[in-house]
Amino acid sequence: MISAISTQAPPTRARHVLCVGAAVFDTLFRVRVMPTGQGKVLPYDMQQIAEGMAASAAFAVARLGGKASLWGAVGDDETGERIVADLAGSGIDILGVHRVAGARSAVSTILIDDDGERLIIPFYDPRLHQAVYPVTADDVAAFDAVLVDVRWPELALQALLAANKAGIPAVLDGDVASDGVIERLAPAATHIVFSQPAAECLAGTPDPVLIVRRLKQRFSHAFVSATFGNRGCYWFNDERACVCHLEAPRIAAIDTLAAGDIFHGTFALMLCEGMAIEDVMRSASMAAAIKCLTFGGRMGAPDGAELDDALRNWPARAVDITCCSK
Repeated sequence: MISAISTQAPPTRARHVLCVGAAVFDTLFRVRVMPTGQGKVLPYDMQQIAEGMAASAAFAVARLGGKASLWGAVGDDETGERIVADLAGSGIDILGVHRVAGARSAVSTILIDDDGERLIIPFYDPRLHQAVYPVTADDVAAFDAVLVDVRWPELALQALLAANKAGIPAVLDGDVASDGVIERLAPAATHIVFSQPAAECLAGTPDPVLIVRRLKQRFSHAFVSATFGNRGCYWFNDERACVCHLEAPRIAAIDTLAAGDIFHGTFALMLCEGMAIEDVMRSASMAAAIKCLTFGGRMGAPDGAELDDALRNWPARAVDITCCSK
């Protein structure tokens, strides 16, 4: 006798992503047109929120149903308390956030215009990230992936190396950084997602295909990709030895702030859920696009149901591109 087999999928645990880096208290002002000179600018909307690259990526993970932990630093000031409370209230584990005595918490003022573009004026107290904390494979063994940004390079490097020893994905948010930071971190990463400005600077060309080719040659050990806003994302396909391009979802952007961070958080979560890389990139691209439809930085990040629904209605697939190596 053959027993009936349930078609219901067995429950799976939520994947746990460790995000390492920036935690900032942002004041966002929405303006009609980005100012170009001296004078007074009158915004018509504003919001204050705790975010930053790693913090916003962690929020994306939590919104999508994953578990998110943040390792970062704030000052022992009122702003630091607000950052920690805001992030904890958003579902992020903040036990790894250090309060640094005598330091001022990171803050930024951000103007966002009606085209969704932004002007960011950040302040990071150098005392926030002076300490170096040793990180072992045991320290990251409970996580399914580690994602680092470039704001605390010493801790980021320790976390990436520990992730390698633990055998879990070590993801680098390759954004614009001080000289030499990406070159120090990239060799320890298993996956690198570059922003357009950082990628163009490192590769010495504005051409996306050549950028990916050159960065893959430079960091051949890792998965290499780059995001280009409304031009989509590009990555090197190691199996077919070619560059792949995925067009961006067509949207009318309201606020692009934190879109890259939402991309990275979604990328890390979907990667450790075992998705094929094209599906990882599609999910991350759509999550970033959905975020851009809402004023308020990271607050536009979608939940799992919203992302799944959007992906079902988006037919775009990756296209292979070949080019000569230069």
